[in-house]
Amino acid sequence: MSTSDFSLAAELPAWSALQSHYNSIHKTLRLKELFTQNPDRFAEFSRKFTNPEDSDSNGQLLFDFSKNLITAETLNLLFQLAREAGVEKLRDAMFAGEKINFTENRAVYHVALRNVSCKPMQVDGNSVVEEVNSVLEHMKEFSEQVRSGEWKGYTGKKIKSIVNIGIGGSDLGPVMVTEALKPYSDRSLELHFVSNIDGTHIAEALRQCDPETTLFLIASKTFTTAETCTNANTAKDWFLNKTDNNTDAVAKHFVALSTNKEEVQKFGIDPANMFGFESWVGGRYSVWSAIGLSVAIYIGFDNFKQFLQGAHAMDNHFCEAPLEQNIPVIGGLLSVWYSNFWGAQTHLVAPFDQYLHRFPAYLQQLSMESNGKAITRTGHYVNYTTGPVLFGEPATNAQHSFFQLLHQGTKIIPSDFILAVNSHNPVKNNLHQKMLASNFFAQSEALMVGKSIEQVKAEGTPDELVRHKEFKGNRPTTSILVDKLTPAALGALIVYYEHLTFTEGVVWNINSFDQWGVELGKVLAKKIGVELEQESEVKSHDSSTNGLINAFKANLKSENYIP
Repeated sequence: MSTSDFSLAAELPAWSALQSHYNSIHKTLRLKELFTQNPDRFAEFSRKFTNPEDSDSNGQLLFDFSKNLITAETLNLLFQLAREAGVEKLRDAMFAGEKINFTENRAVYHVALRNVSCKPMQVDGNSVVEEVNSVLEHMKEFSEQVRSGEWKGYTGKKIKSIVNIGIGGSDLGPVMVTEALKPYSDRSLELHFVSNIDGTHIAEALRQCDPETTLFLIASKTFTTAETCTNANTAKDWFLNKTDNNTDAVAKHFVALSTNKEEVQKFGIDPANMFGFESWVGGRYSVWSAIGLSVAIYIGFDNFKQFLQGAHAMDNHFCEAPLEQNIPVIGGLLSVWYSNFWGAQTHLVAPFDQYLHRFPAYLQQLSMESNGKAITRTGHYVNYTTGPVLFGEPATNAQHSFFQLLHQGTKIIPSDFILAVNSHNPVKNNLHQKMLASNFFAQSEALMVGKSIEQVKAEGTPDELVRHKEFKGNRPTTSILVDKLTPAALGALIVYYEHLTFTEGVVWNINSFDQWGVELGKVLAKKIGVELEQESEVKSHDSSTNGLINAFKANLKSENYIP
């Protein structure tokens, strides 16, 4: 039995069983009492992932699911839901290279990009292993040339600044990973990431660059992405303006992460400096591909290979572990449990690690672009919620901004807390790290146990303040402990969330791998872009849009600024 037999997940027998289960427990289930009743709850509801190939740590990630609003029966019913929905079947189809992205008739094969063990992997009967390895070898050769100084700018100077120009996954992935793995970086290199079409983004990046020592990575599979091409052409104009229109020098300072050879050559980039990737690589899964070239240059190819290895290890776990021990499956099922039965609309990811400050932003695209869908794979409109709103910021900063809502607000917000046990910066004999850890442990405990009126009164609190200082508790959290934030550990952590998102999508019976929702705005923007170039008043839209466009046109000053 699978969702191919059902148009809606809510029609599955296990869904009905879960609804009955929720109805019977949700008013009386108290996490604090569950721990009292079962001293072994932590051991029972925690899972360990160990990557023996992680050369810089013990390779362990600990996932503590025990502070979630679940019982053993809850999990058993969720596992039954996963089986009825066909999670294992669709997982195996994805890893077999089948075209599970049916709306675009594409395989979903980013897993092949991190196949460091070189398992046989095929699409349409053709092996993809050789091409993937060829691109990786090209990335290795080029990244080592740049890092060593063998690759030089047009005046013979070593490259010092790398400017990655992309958008969406071509930006969010490299930004997040290079920030997260900064301890492994070549600090003599400066990285800049330009994605926003707002001219300020490219202008501010270029102000910090010298054309003699700057390398631009243009990340666009088709080399036609409007925002990326506009920013790339502005960068090229800047470069030519600074080099007395030295068009021959462009080839030494611009590299294409693309597959469109004709457009790349037209831009002036040598095809030898073009790094391709296949149509089965979705943008939000592309950091493992040539899109990760900035990562390979910044942290070195050996560390980039470790990053892929950690991801591959989590892929193997996802493929091989039974559902009851499968960590990404458990994470995805918990999300379904909260979204569809507890009525949670949001999900918080709070890394207790400054290096992961861009991790929530990366996960926003992964989660919300994947599962922000309302039509099932059978073409029906869902009658349940999908795609929670994911948000987050690094703690402990977040504790002083929105944690108030977690503790005393009216909404249930399932939360993930992430902490590396061993810091790359053990300042003052780990004083900072111990303070950070104390907050990590305290926040999940406080959200769980709360603070009763009796406890508040016992502190001598004035009667008029008692209710204001009460904490209801019973707020769910998942705690993730990483031994150390290594390239391999980060790779495994990202893939945990990838397959968690996959599991959600299968249960909801939606296609997690297209993104038609981003198209309409782009189409309208092209039409309006033409209208902005015309002198006449615009009348082709609704009165609000017409009014806004005409006000903009009336007040826009004619200037031609080159950074």
